[in-house]
Amino acid sequence: MRRVIVDSAIYRDGRRTDGPADLSDALEEARATGDAFLWVGLHEPSGAEFDHVASEFALHPLAVEDALKAHQRPKLEVYDDSLFVVLKPIVYEPASDRVSSGELMVFMGDSFVVTVRHGEGAPLAEVRRRLEADPEVLKHGPTAVLYAVSDAIVDHYLDVTGELQVDLEELEADVFAPSGGNPANTAERIYTAKRQVLEFRRASGPLAGPMARLAAGVVPFVNERSQPFFRDVNDHLLRSNEQVEGLDRLLSDVLSAHLAQMGVRQNDDMRKISAWAAMAAVPTMVAGIYGMNFEHMPELHWVGSYPAVIVVMTGIVVALYQVFKRRGWM
Repeated sequence: MRRVIVDSAIYRDGRRTDGPADLSDALEEARATGDAFLWVGLHEPSGAEFDHVASEFALHPLAVEDALKAHQRPKLEVYDDSLFVVLKPIVYEPASDRVSSGELMVFMGDSFVVTVRHGEGAPLAEVRRRLEADPEVLKHGPTAVLYAVSDAIVDHYLDVTGELQVDLEELEADVFAPSGGNPANTAERIYTAKRQVLEFRRASGPLAGPMARLAAGVVPFVNERSQPFFRDVNDHLLRSNEQVEGLDRLLSDVLSAHLAQMGVRQNDDMRKISAWAAMAAVPTMVAGIYGMNFEHMPELHWVGSYPAVIVVMTGIVVALYQVFKRRGWM
């Protein structure tokens, strides 16, 4: 258990205190005074390791199963003895312009909160340090932990949308550049960006329902005086969702513009090819006629016929070139 328990402490009146190493004894001590709670942080526990925690805190088996399997949608479940919340933190990797998501499960009950982290994106260590530095917030119990964790994750959503906005602006600059860049590479980058936006929406979109419930103050085990704080988190989440939906629409527009530009360039190429083919066809036709092995042909025995034919072919080609140039085909 020491391997998966990242941190465990009893908080009394908003301040960290030393408690028993055994979880059962620590929970009993936290409940004894009525003004304390136990916060246990776990990182990717195995089934056997988490069974011990689940039995000590009487966690619901369905919630335990979700916490172990991970790959859950953000949600909020209320059970008889606990509240179960799933959050998905987002990480933006600047080196590869990639978005990845982790998972964070929060169990809340009578004088305890258990956090289970999967992946490296959850900012739990920073949240715990910030809460321990602000006893006035932490003394509100497990609700303060749920609020601080939710607030940190949702605020980071806004940071990631800003990074995605920068990537989109770079894509727009490449698509509408005069040179046009590498069409195949640009299309691949657009599809990759849409994939990152989809990954983001899978994390932030389903969280709107749970946050709305927390903001409404109708969830058990949550301090009813925390409504304004969860409303603030919900407002940030709605803004993040609106921004990412706008990015998705803009990416679709950029992709459509890119495909339209490729079609225009292909039409330009076809016009140029057709123009050159037309200019080549005239001398080919004339040379083909006079290359036929007939004895009786006009001007066949005329001394000036050869230079005359050359001049005629050149004149026609030059005339065609000027016509195509005026029409923008060349």
